[in-house]
Amino acid sequence: MSDLMDKIHSTFIEGDRWKYLTNGLKTTLIITFFAVLLGMVLGFLIAIVRATHDKTGKMKIANFFAKIYLTVIRGTPVMVQLLIIYYVIFASVRIDKTFVGILAFGLNSAAYVAEIFRSGIMSIDNGQFEAGASLGLNYRKTMMYIIMPQAFKNVLPALGNECIVLLKETSVAGYIALEDLTKGGDIIRSVTYEAFLPLIAVALIYLIIVMFLTMLVSRLERRLAKSDRG
Repeated sequence: MSDLMDKIHSTFIEGDRWKYLTNGLKTTLIITFFAVLLGMVLGFLIAIVRATHDKTGKMKIANFFAKIYLTVIRGTPVMVQLLIIYYVIFASVRIDKTFVGILAFGLNSAAYVAEIFRSGIMSIDNGQFEAGASLGLNYRKTMMYIIMPQAFKNVLPALGNECIVLLKETSVAGYIALEDLTKGGDIIRSVTYEAFLPLIAVALIYLIIVMFLTMLVSRLERRLAKSDRG
């Protein structure tokens, strides 16, 4: 037991190396939060374009570019996208690495969020559109006041799971020398030559956060199921 405590002290306490984990966690949470916001907004807009085309045949050009975007983003690894954005697109400019992380992970998440939203919209019966038309509502108002509230309720659990996946995907941010949580643990490992404790600490932190988010998603699913029965 004393040997373990000595290792913990030499790994985390000496030189305040635990700050690599706390600072890295802060960076990870910032990237995740803003990437989720970007992914939700952009994904929602893409889903509207795709669903409108599927329902009405309109917005053909926008739908064409949306399909290209979805194909490219969903067909390539997020790590490669991150490297391209940092080392190719922003190669000639000085730019904040956290912003690059937010942009890369947000754009990646948007592709999956778009399909989640679109599936929710397409799951609503066409009778709902007919009901909107009978009330004198045009397509836009029908989508806004009748379709989207139902679709959003249906896809909330899936969106929650997407947030969890995004949190874990940010662990590759260290490839652009961004000091996130995973990179913080790796820095400690490189300084102390002790791999077990820092990497286990990183894994436990991720696990705790994911378990907390999973609990929130599960509660949300139960609440939605209860409201449906009610």
